[in-house]
Amino acid sequence: MGVLDSLLIIKMIIIGLVQGFTEPIPVSSSGHVMIASEILGLGEQGFTFAILTNTASLFAILYIYRKDIVRLALNSILYLKTKNVRYKSDFRFVFFIVIGTIPAGVLGILLSNYIAESVSMTTIAVMLFVTGIALWLIRNLKGNKGEGDITIKDAFIVGLGQAVALTPGISRSGATIISAVAVGMKQDTALRFSFMLYIPVSLGGVILGFSDFLNEPNKADLAIPYLAAFIATLIMTYFAMKWFMGIMKNGKLVYFTYYCFIVGILLLIFF
Repeated sequence: MGVLDSLLIIKMIIIGLVQGFTEPIPVSSSGHVMIASEILGLGEQGFTFAILTNTASLFAILYIYRKDIVRLALNSILYLKTKNVRYKSDFRFVFFIVIGTIPAGVLGILLSNYIAESVSMTTIAVMLFVTGIALWLIRNLKGNKGEGDITIKDAFIVGLGQAVALTPGISRSGATIISAVAVGMKQDTALRFSFMLYIPVSLGGVILGFSDFLNEPNKADLAIPYLAAFIATLIMTYFAMKWFMGIMKNGKLVYFTYYCFIVGILLLIFF
């Protein structure tokens, strides 16, 4: 393996770490990957790379929420079979996840060509400012809605937030968590609902993009760098998500307001 190959692997690992760290937190992972790629001189990362790293993040989130996912799935099936009230709350939660997935699913299909387009650093900076302002506006909100208090309206509004995040540069986790807190959910409920919404949308994106991945002409040459990025993303997403869960538990979302403003300003100055 030559020096250039080793350097590419190191750069891909760095990109994977950036993707993994920023995927769970409200700062736009796609925007940060573009920034890191620009700094490292890699240029725009292709759709195959995006699918690969998104899959790695998805696996990490699935692992973290594995017990919740199994419980929700089994209890929903049991409710449909027995109509036993003890399973109703989990069935309702799954139903609301379906409702919340619809806006992003529909818009994702209709606007797929636009979404695939790259964006400028100025656009990313502006979107970071928008995210930072939204986080600032909800900084003092203390919701009281648990999983059993969510309504169809709440689920749909959060789903619209996820649809807004299809705009390049807008954080998906940020848009959904902000929307969830804004409709009155407790922060731990907002976090769980946000990432339960992430699972079907992310899984749908992986399935829709799988054929493009198979037809990628250079994937054999990039197999080792891509594998390194995948592993880095998987591991970093797990630890970043665990860290972010602690941030949410302590009600410190406002920290990300400052981060978004600082990075946005730096982008406008240096790019």
